[in-house]
Amino acid sequence: MSADAAEQPGTRERLRDSFDTRLLAPMMLGSVLNPINSSIIAVALVPIGLALGVSSGETAWLVSSLYLATAIGQPVVGRLVDVVGPRTLFLAGGALVGVGGLLGTFAQDLGTLVAARVLIGLGTCAGYPSAMYLIRSEAARTGRDSPATVLTLLTVSSQTVIVIGPTLGGLLIDLGGWRATFAVDVPLAVLVLVLGLRRVPPTRHPDGTRPALRLDVPGVALFSALLAALLVVLMLPSTSTAWLLLVVVAAGAGLVWWERRHDDPFIDVRVLAGNRPLVLTYLRQLLTGLTSYGVLYGLTQWFEEGRGLSPSATGLLLLPLSGAALVVSALTGRRPEVHLKLVVGAVFQLAGALSMLLLASDSPLWFLVVMIVVFGVPQGLLNLGNQNALYHQAEPSRTASSAGLLRTFLYLGAIGSSAAIAAFYTQDGGSAGVHALGWFLVVVSALNVALTVLDPSLRRVGVRGD
Repeated sequence: MSADAAEQPGTRERLRDSFDTRLLAPMMLGSVLNPINSSIIAVALVPIGLALGVSSGETAWLVSSLYLATAIGQPVVGRLVDVVGPRTLFLAGGALVGVGGLLGTFAQDLGTLVAARVLIGLGTCAGYPSAMYLIRSEAARTGRDSPATVLTLLTVSSQTVIVIGPTLGGLLIDLGGWRATFAVDVPLAVLVLVLGLRRVPPTRHPDGTRPALRLDVPGVALFSALLAALLVVLMLPSTSTAWLLLVVVAAGAGLVWWERRHDDPFIDVRVLAGNRPLVLTYLRQLLTGLTSYGVLYGLTQWFEEGRGLSPSATGLLLLPLSGAALVVSALTGRRPEVHLKLVVGAVFQLAGALSMLLLASDSPLWFLVVMIVVFGVPQGLLNLGNQNALYHQAEPSRTASSAGLLRTFLYLGAIGSSAAIAAFYTQDGGSAGVHALGWFLVVVSALNVALTVLDPSLRRVGVRGD
C-alpha cells in the first residue's frame, strides 16, 4: 500500500472536520452580485440620462428600483433559505440576473431599464442569505465555529466589488457604452448557475426527505406594502404622495399585529423586540448605508458633472477607496471583536462627510484622493463589524433571514441616500448640491458614532468566551 493511500483515511477525516472550501466560490460570487450591480450603475447614470433624455432625478429610480426589490426580497428569500436550503433559490436567482441583464442590454426607454433593475435586484437576493446559511450549516456539520476568515472573505469580496464596480463600469462604458453595464450580468449569471449546480449541496432532513416549503404570505405582503409606500414618499416627496404615510403606518402596524400572532412568522417581531443588540445592529447598518451609498452615487455624479471628469476617470478615482478598504480589512478581519472597528469606522465616515463641505469645481485631485481614502476606511470596517455582530446576535435557526434583513436595512440606507441625492441635486450635480448632501451625511454619520459608542453590548461581541 502506498504512503498516499495510507494517509488517505486521516485526510478524509480532517476534511470532514473542517470548513468545506469548495463552498467559498459560490458563496462569494452570490454575495457580490448585488454589490456589483449597485456600484457599476453609479458611473452609468449620467450617460443613461443623456442617451434617453431624462434628468438625474429620474435616473435615480434605476438605483431605488433595485434596492426596493432587494430590500423586500432579501428577507423573503432568506426565510425560504432557512426553510428549504439555498440550492434551488441560488439557481433561480442566477437565472433572474441573466434575464434582467439581457432586458437592460436591449432596453430603449427608462421604464424598461427600471424593470431590468428590478429583475436583477430580485435575482441577487439569494446570494448573501445562502452564504450565511452555509456558514452556519458548516459550523453545525463540523461541530466548530466556521473560521473568522470566511466571514471576512465574504465581507471583503462584497466591499471590494462595491468600490471596484465604478472603475469596471467606466471601462465597460468606454468599450461598449452604458449598455455594457447590463450585458456583464449575463456571463456572471452563467457562472452562478454552473457553480450552484456543481458545488451548492441540496438540503434534506435527517430522514432523507426535502424540507417542506412554508412562507408567511400575509406578512410578506404587509412588509412589501410598507417598503413600497415608503420608497414613493422618499423619492417623490409632495402633498400628492403624503397620503402614503398612512399606508406606511397602517402596513407597519398590521405587520407587527399579524407577526405576533402567526406561529411561523416571516419576521419574528417577538424575538426581535427582545433582542435589543440585534435591533441596534440593524439601525447602525441603515446609517452606514445612508452614508456609504450617498458617497457612491452622490460623489460619483459630482465628479462627472461638478468636477468635469469622465466616467472612466471617475471610476479610477474611486480605486483608492478599494485599496483602503482592503488594507483595513486585512489588518482587522481575523479579530472577532467588533466594537473598536465600528467606532473607528463611524468616526472616519464623519470625517469624510465633513470634507465634502470643502468641495469646489476646482478642487485639486490630491484632495479628492485623500477624501476617498478616508471614506475607504469605514468601507472596510463597518459592514464587516455589523455582519460579525449579527452572526453572534441572531437566532441560529433564522440566520439566513436575519442576514437578509441586515441587507434590507443597508438597502433602505441606499434608497434614502438616492432620495436625498434626487432632492439635493435638483438641477445638476454642482457644488451646491454636493454641499447639501455633505451636511446630510454629517448628521447621519454623527448619529452612527453616537449609536455605536453608546451601545455597551458591542464590547462583548466576539470577545473570547462570548
